[in-house]
This record gives sequence, structure tokens and C-alpha cells, in this order.
Amino acid sequence: MNGGLQQGAEGQADGRQKMRFLLLYALAWAGCAIAYVPFLTVLLPLRVTDMAGSADVRVLGYLTFGGAIFASVANIAFGWLSDRTANRRIWVAVGMAGTITLLLAVPMARTAPMLLGLLLVWQIFLNMMMAPLSAWAGDCVPDRQKGLLGGLMAFAPAAGAVTSAFITTPGLAGPDGRLWLVAGIVAICVLPVLIVGRPEPFPELMDDDLGGPAEAVDSAKPVKRMWAARLAVQISEAALFAYLLYWFRSIDADMTDADIARIFGFVLAAAVPLALLSGRWADRAGRPILPLAVTAFLGSVGLLGMALAQGLEFALAGYVLFGLATTVFLSLHSSQTLRVLPRARHRGRDLGFFNLTNTVPSLVMPWLTIAIVPAFGYPTLMAILAGLTFIACLLLASTSRALRR
Repeated sequence: MNGGLQQGAEGQADGRQKMRFLLLYALAWAGCAIAYVPFLTVLLPLRVTDMAGSADVRVLGYLTFGGAIFASVANIAFGWLSDRTANRRIWVAVGMAGTITLLLAVPMARTAPMLLGLLLVWQIFLNMMMAPLSAWAGDCVPDRQKGLLGGLMAFAPAAGAVTSAFITTPGLAGPDGRLWLVAGIVAICVLPVLIVGRPEPFPELMDDDLGGPAEAVDSAKPVKRMWAARLAVQISEAALFAYLLYWFRSIDADMTDADIARIFGFVLAAAVPLALLSGRWADRAGRPILPLAVTAFLGSVGLLGMALAQGLEFALAGYVLFGLATTVFLSLHSSQTLRVLPRARHRGRDLGFFNLTNTVPSLVMPWLTIAIVPAFGYPTLMAILAGLTFIACLLLASTSRALRR
């Protein structure tokens, strides 16, 4: 298979995908995170502040809201197009080229409307790269390696955070130079899988036979549970990502943004080996969903600890537990989702609908926080998020029993 959907000979004799391709794929997935994490969390806010001054929060809000909507639609559209054209590789390549080009064009946006237009088109190309790349793994990574795949995908968030820290090193590069650094790193990460990635074909992964209507209904149940569970966890994760500094300062006024960045970086780095170990165990034990249920439970315990925290030490312990658990959860969930999607010929499109669990929380979370925190405080917010995450645990526990082999 050369990045498309057409399958030829059987895979390797042991029924596993080549480790070389898995590593190249994980590198490309990390490149996707590098394409958006430094830009959306550091470079874009700084540029908006320089451009809009005191109106930066309002302008950034418009940019974030519009970007989330365009990302949602584009991910579904390009997943579907890569299904229809039976080729993932070409869409990833064009999306990468457009993403890099528009990053380098950011300095040309002199006004907020120009920057908004550029950001929306950039979101289209970013999702043109990410949606087919996500579906490509479903085409060529067998179920027995999906846990390993999820563990390798855990490198992506850490790579995005490390790149953000690297490009903002004092004296390394100016605002425009940082964009060039990001663009170059993205190309270095994504190009290898496009140029030399030659995965072994697995024709069984392209089977589309669901049997009769009863089988189709049964297959839809784990899909819906997986979707709802990820949405619940992502709402909690999005709330913490946006308001973590404010929450820590409500407990200890001396906490700084640098302190939060170090804690966040530690969590992302420590989650990588945990995700790899959990994924390998899931593959070997034949319990693909159980680690998801366990990490969702641990995430809810961490949030409950945060709700009850009275001092900084307890608060830090609760957040570290939550951060580690949800980082592992999201990485493994991304790969195990490929296991439950019912129709190979709609894999890219269906993954686009799963991607709504990443973008919808950005639209829901601000209103949830505004409605709760001023009236009831952060402990109530944390308790509600703990309840949401525990619901995800229950959904996944029932799915684990259904899929146990």
C-alpha cells in the first residue's frame, strides 16, 4: 500500500506491521502536533497582542472560535475525500505544504481580519494533513499493534510542548524566525513517512462486511460509547488547559506561568513511557479498552483531589495524577478508536466525526466555566469535571467487556 486504500499481498508472516513504519508514522504524528501547538499557544497570542493591544483577548477569542469551527468541518471533509480517492498520502502531502506555507505567510497579515482569514485557511490545510494521516493508521496497523501505536502517539503532545519551549529560547529567533523554525521542524517530521514509508498491506483491515442489521447495530454501540467517553474527558482536559494557571493561583498566589509550564512539561514527558507500557500490555493481554477505563477512573480521582485541595502540595498531586492519566488516555484512545469503527470505506470520514470531541470542548468549555466559577468557585467546577470523567470510565468499562477477546 502506498498511502492509499488499495491492498495487495498479505502483511508480514507474524501479522504485524513493520516497526520502521510505526516509528515513521509516530514521527509524522508528532509533526502535526508541532504544526499547531507552538503556533496556537505561543506565537499566535503574541502576534495578536502586538496587533490588537488591549483588545487582544476579544480578538483571540474570535480567532479560536472560528478556527475550531473550520477545523471541525475540514477534518470531516478531508477524511471523507481521502476515503473517496483511495489515497491518503497525497492529501497529507498537500496539507503539509499548505500548512507550512501559511505559517510562513503569517507576517503578511497586518490586520485582525487578515489574520483571521489566514488562520481559517491554515486550519483547512492543517486538517487536510491530519485527517488522512489519522485514517492511514487504520488502513495498515493491525489490532494486535494498536496499543503500541497509541503509546507511540503519546510522543506528539510532548513534542509540541518541547518545540514551544525551544523556539522561544531567548536570543534564538525573532517572531518571524520562530515561524520558520516551526515550519522546518514540521517538514523534517512529516516528510520521511511520505517519502520512504512503505507499510505492509493487511487486506483484512479493509473488510467492510458487517453482516445483517443486528450486527450493524451491535457494532455501533462501542463507537458511540467511545465517542461519548472521549468527549467527556476532553471537556475536562480543555477546561484545565485554559484555566490551570488561574486555578493554581486561587490556591497559591505566587504561582507563575513559568511554574505551570514546567509542571505541564513534566506531565507530558512522564506520560510517554506510561502510554507505551499500557499500550503494549493491552496488546499482549487482549484487553484493548481496559487501560482507557482505568485511566479515565484515575483522571476522575485526580480531579476529585483537585476539588478538595486546600494546599499547593495536594493540588499538585491531584493535577499530576489527572494530567498523566488523561494524556495516556487520549493517546491510547486515538489508536483504539480505529478498532471499533465499523466501515473501512468510511474510516476517514468517521474519524472526522470523532475529531469533534477535540474541537467541540473548545466551544463548550468557556460557557461552562463562566456559568460555574463566578457563582460556585473552582472546587465545584473540578467536582463536575470529575463526574464527567467518571462517566467516561463507566462507558469504557462496559465497552471493554463487550470487546474482550
